[in-house]
Amino acid sequence: MRPTSLDEVAGQRHLLRPGSPLVNLANDRTGESGSVSVILWGPPGTGKTTLAQAIAHSSGRRFVELSAVTAGVKDVREVMERAHADRDLYGLSTVLFLDEIHRFSKAQQDALLPGVENGWVILVAATTENPSFSVVAPLLSRSLLLTLETLSDDDLGVLVDRAVSDPRGLAGAVELTEDARASLVRLASGDARRALTALEAAAVAAAAEPHEAETPPSITAEIVADTVDRALLRYDRQGDEHYDVISAFIKSVRGSDVDASLHYLARMIEAGEDPRFLARRVMILAAEDIGMADPQALPLAVAAAQGVQLIGMPEGRILLAEAVVYLAMAPKSNTAYRALDAAIADVRAGRIGTIPSHLRDAHYPGAKRLGHGKGYRYAHDAEHGIAPQEYLPEQLRGTRYYAPTSHGYERDVAARLEKIRAILRGE
Repeated sequence: MRPTSLDEVAGQRHLLRPGSPLVNLANDRTGESGSVSVILWGPPGTGKTTLAQAIAHSSGRRFVELSAVTAGVKDVREVMERAHADRDLYGLSTVLFLDEIHRFSKAQQDALLPGVENGWVILVAATTENPSFSVVAPLLSRSLLLTLETLSDDDLGVLVDRAVSDPRGLAGAVELTEDARASLVRLASGDARRALTALEAAAVAAAAEPHEAETPPSITAEIVADTVDRALLRYDRQGDEHYDVISAFIKSVRGSDVDASLHYLARMIEAGEDPRFLARRVMILAAEDIGMADPQALPLAVAAAQGVQLIGMPEGRILLAEAVVYLAMAPKSNTAYRALDAAIADVRAGRIGTIPSHLRDAHYPGAKRLGHGKGYRYAHDAEHGIAPQEYLPEQLRGTRYYAPTSHGYERDVAARLEKIRAILRGE
């Protein structure tokens, strides 16, 4: 079912407008209109290989495909030498499609540079990982980076309908109910390959069901559900999806959207994310984003983390759910850790000063002669348990790091802090 021209490609309309680099590349049959190499970055099943092959078929160029899984530096150099010779001897341009370029080592990617830089090949590289981290800078700077989007439900619907009727696909051998079509689209999660794989499996299952000889077997929603029991999440624990989902999770909890928080937690659990990683993030969230607005958030998060370690999954999800709901609903404050960061910044900048002599250790021989501890007021002997005296070094006198908000418990802290600071000033 792979398209042979750009006109057949479903989705990615933002990359296939007239005059776009991919369209120019496909229409440039002479290789003289300044076509440039491109790196296609996007999730699996969004058409990276399809676009490369459609470009090669449309342009009439020689098409060479290498996979980073199996090709080495020697293979790359052989392609470059052949492309160089074809260009100079026959005027034939070569499109080199390199799948999974993120798996290429630096040395392998460097071997591509002469061919790309001198125009021996037009490189069309595909990757599911962020090229900024996985492609060497010289190659990235000599290529256009084009980002593919997850296919929409409408795009997937077009693909499924075409696969049912097209001679290259099921050729009308089965019927597809509307409910089954909707289920296939939903379970595919934007991945064309997954949609077609699920359709094929459902067609085999439907053909095994009893049906009238005169009518084709029908794929129902029940058959789809039996064939594909759940949507397979696009989630690489070492790649962009890992960082994007955990980022969305953190920002949803911080933003107090409990439903979004649970959604992203569910995605990570279903994708098999390490529950210890999730528990660590929940503890950090409790301290970083709730903080003094609700001091009970951190003990609850720690308890959940310890519980997850003790009981494991899948029951551990219950503890994580309770902690996440609590954190998302809790008042928010990041003043505690920001106060520490401000103090650290002063220390790193050299704003340290000398510790006041009355605060210094007076428990060793000779300390009294140095005046250490002289004039120190014991807080428990003072009214309210607060002794008016200077605690900061002279250089930092009057510095204020902690500025509580009016959120939750921190509202009470703010009122108490103002009174404490007034007493410390001797007022």
